[in-house]
Amino acid sequence: MNHEAARTRIESLRATILHHNRRYYQLDDPEIADADYDLLLRELTDLETEFPDLITPDSPTQRVGAPPLEKFGAVTHRTPMLSLANAFSDEELREFDRRCRRFLGSDDPIRYVAEPKLDGLAVNLLYESGRLTLGSTRGDGATGEDVTLNLRTIPAIPLFIPRSEDRSETPGNGMAAVPGRIEVRGEVCMEREAFRILNRRRTEQGEPPFANPRNAAAGSLRQLDSRITARRPLTLFCYAIGTAEGISFRTHGEILRTLAAWGFQVNPLIRPAADIETCVQYYHHIGQIRGALPYEIDGIVIKVDDLLLQERLGAVSRSPRWAVACKFASVQAQTVIRDIIIQVGRTGVLTPVAVMKPVRIGGVVVSRATLHNEDEIRKKDIRIGDTVMIRRAGDVIPEVVEVVQTARTGVEKPFIMPETCPEPGCGSRVVRMEGEVAYRCIGIACPAQIREHIAHFASRGALDIEGLGDKMVTQLVTAGLIHDPADLFFLTGEQLLGLERMAEKSASNLLAAIARAKNPPLDRLIFALGIRHVGEHTAKRLAQAHGTLDALMAATAEELQTVRDIGPEVAAAVAGFFREPANLQVIDKLRSAGVTFRMETTRSQPAPFTGKTFVFTGTLTRMGRSEAKALVESLGGEVGNSVTKTTDYVVAGKDAGSKIEKARQSGIAILDEEAFFTLTESNR
Repeated sequence: MNHEAARTRIESLRATILHHNRRYYQLDDPEIADADYDLLLRELTDLETEFPDLITPDSPTQRVGAPPLEKFGAVTHRTPMLSLANAFSDEELREFDRRCRRFLGSDDPIRYVAEPKLDGLAVNLLYESGRLTLGSTRGDGATGEDVTLNLRTIPAIPLFIPRSEDRSETPGNGMAAVPGRIEVRGEVCMEREAFRILNRRRTEQGEPPFANPRNAAAGSLRQLDSRITARRPLTLFCYAIGTAEGISFRTHGEILRTLAAWGFQVNPLIRPAADIETCVQYYHHIGQIRGALPYEIDGIVIKVDDLLLQERLGAVSRSPRWAVACKFASVQAQTVIRDIIIQVGRTGVLTPVAVMKPVRIGGVVVSRATLHNEDEIRKKDIRIGDTVMIRRAGDVIPEVVEVVQTARTGVEKPFIMPETCPEPGCGSRVVRMEGEVAYRCIGIACPAQIREHIAHFASRGALDIEGLGDKMVTQLVTAGLIHDPADLFFLTGEQLLGLERMAEKSASNLLAAIARAKNPPLDRLIFALGIRHVGEHTAKRLAQAHGTLDALMAATAEELQTVRDIGPEVAAAVAGFFREPANLQVIDKLRSAGVTFRMETTRSQPAPFTGKTFVFTGTLTRMGRSEAKALVESLGGEVGNSVTKTTDYVVAGKDAGSKIEKARQSGIAILDEEAFFTLTESNR
């Protein structure tokens, strides 16, 4: 794979993974199985390893989960809350142990602590001078959501740590001294019986039942009204600490014993393990009794007990090397597929979904299962009317395992993917790009994608319409005021004033911002259209090569491939986009609204930074990083994410990082902020 193809695939993987992170961590409504998510993340990790200059700080490989919801305040964890790597068998547990011993350079057995892996929501509790002062969700691992008021309603969470009369006692022996500041980590969950009672009450009151205890716990913890949370039967099991000031520990076991002595609920099934074989035995034991437990679990977690060994083992970008989660096999059941329907996602992907005869799996009634894509249906030979084995992958997402071939009667019907988008009011062409498994609707006005399209259209790298964030877009779409991006330019003050919490000044400011966006540079307009595989870099190339939107629209796929960095996949996506009648209607509508598409003035001489690559590190004081990047690009240069042999300059701002040392070792020119701006000003 060449560099540009890798860039395109990496951008696509990041967008897909971030979407699924949001579905799982923020909406508590995952769309794919854990195994499928792990494959996406592994592919991204492999590509970034092969092309390290394409790694960005906000890549999913550098982060955990999803950003905090806007409705809650953001909380920065003093010590990051990392995600755990997964294992799925005895042998993978043993391989984890071998990796640890290889890293430590020792053949001696490692002592572990083994514990059930609860299926809930991870939280961080900050205690200062013994008092609970802040509670937050894990969020992206570095920043979580402030849910302090809701956490204070959970009876299992102590509001203060009781003090010991004897401050000389050591951790783990009776009541340890109260630290000045400590982060306590745990899992908020809902027990099965409490979940059943809650769902029965919701059904009686005409409210939709929760899908499973994890969704119920997560939804309860994210209530804006803490009084609602207080009425939900939540509990918490603590399993770790983060930052600890004024106290120290030698082992993970000591931490757990101290938490229990302080009044925190620690899972009674946690056990010390003398070696990895004891952990394997524990894995099988917990698997045998999981159905009888009062709460749902989906595996076990083992952790190196010695904290000094944990420190030596350290962590990779997302996960500690000293811990692993070993998942259980999913529960299975048999049912019949009554129909196969299509769901159109917010990014235009068509996902076939099996509508099944309801069946209970692991205490949850299942009536639908994702079939992922056409290739998966063909591979498993799934037909409408088939009797199938299904499982809850990761104990959450139902999926079809296999067809019971012996149950076929001959009346089963093969499934055929539609040629046009089935979303009501759309009907745009459905395409499958070469090398992809997904079919996509390419209509820019597709109702299923409209929020995503308009949010992208108005984003900073596109038309940069200030005040048009996700909430405003949702209001406009819900009110039926916009059905495609062009409708933005026909909005009136009267329409906006009819929206919730929209004052006259806010409406005036939004209309002014929309008006300012009527004359965008051509490359920004191309990017704003949301063409598959066309990022900001590719949009610039297309704008430079064609000069006008009409010229780009008339270009064939073969002609597009003559443009620098444009391969067959991108060319096909661009040409296909401009062949779709619904997309051409939106462009005509933009013209009728007075939107013009200008090409930035080109230089008669080569740009002064042509062929030069800049890398930024630290914080600039005179302008933001994105503005500095735009400045370099306006002078013909390019901006990289990491220092490589192709880097010409490293620009060092305040609190510059390790890139400085790498630049020095490689003999690359280092510019401070003043030198950088002197250089750019002298070349304008």
